[in-house]
Amino acid sequence: MHVGSFVLAAQFPGQGQGEALHRAVRSAEVAEEAGLDAVWLAEHHFVPYGTCPSAITLAALLLGRTRRIRVGTAVSVLPTAHPVALGEQAALLHMTSGGRFSLGVGRGGPWVDLEVFGSGLQAYEQGFPESLDLLVRWLREPSVGADGERFRFREVPVVPRPSESLTEAEGPEVIVACTSPASVRLAAERGLPMLLGMHVGDEEKAEMVALWRRHARTAGHAPEKVLDAPHVSAGVCQLADRRTDAVEALVKAMPGWLRQGLGAHVTVDGRARQMRDPVAYTELLCGLHPVGTPRLAADRLAATSERTGVSRFALLVEGSGDLAATEENVRRLGAEVLPHLT
Repeated sequence: MHVGSFVLAAQFPGQGQGEALHRAVRSAEVAEEAGLDAVWLAEHHFVPYGTCPSAITLAALLLGRTRRIRVGTAVSVLPTAHPVALGEQAALLHMTSGGRFSLGVGRGGPWVDLEVFGSGLQAYEQGFPESLDLLVRWLREPSVGADGERFRFREVPVVPRPSESLTEAEGPEVIVACTSPASVRLAAERGLPMLLGMHVGDEEKAEMVALWRRHARTAGHAPEKVLDAPHVSAGVCQLADRRTDAVEALVKAMPGWLRQGLGAHVTVDGRARQMRDPVAYTELLCGLHPVGTPRLAADRLAATSERTGVSRFALLVEGSGDLAATEENVRRLGAEVLPHLT
């Protein structure tokens, strides 16, 4: 089992953006010190829900500041990026970090980002498969050309070519954020592992893994690749000596952040959207994930892994909104939870 932290660089009410980013960087550094396996970085634009607008840029900084831990994006929003540009950056980080970089990608949402970056709503609604295929080709082949609906260009050499790396012959791993049967099938047909969201529980995640396996087998992927696919499960982790204290820390802090952050999203086409109740959502997350004592957290992670077949976790550790509390949370995760999982 591999346990990592999930970093949003969340801006809680009353905090500045610099404070949120400093907490994000510091929590990642502490994650390496504490013995965690990975740090996963979220990307958001124009909202305080997350103040990191480029997960791959922050990944570069953290790869330079660390020596052992894997750093991944969870996720880089593909509809607002050119897949070749993103592929070049991923290849660069893969080769210069000794293979410690993972590229997670997703569709994002129908937000105003699509207008600002000029990609348009079609890139979100129809263009994700084309972008994903072009990105994967860039990371696997020596030269690439395109003749699709969105991208058309002559064949050009891939430089730097990640397949030249001695650490992973196929280049950096690519992970796809999956939230629907269609996205599960998209990832499975390409043999790409999934990132599963924190808003769903073990039963739904198990169903998504089973669906992924069926589609992957139908697509002809090797049985061992199907069974051992390194999916990642996102969740929340808050540790305390008593479960009530851990829950209280999140219920006090997270609803204000969720209300402010999620409420700031603006749709590109004016479509109506419904926001979850922040308090109810926080309580839901506390019930689904390792929130409580270290022993409870270890048992819950082990149970989730057994029920779902997922062996990697990306756990939101900054739910208190406080830097010192976040550092302590990460250190306890390393010292008091991980030993029970090995």
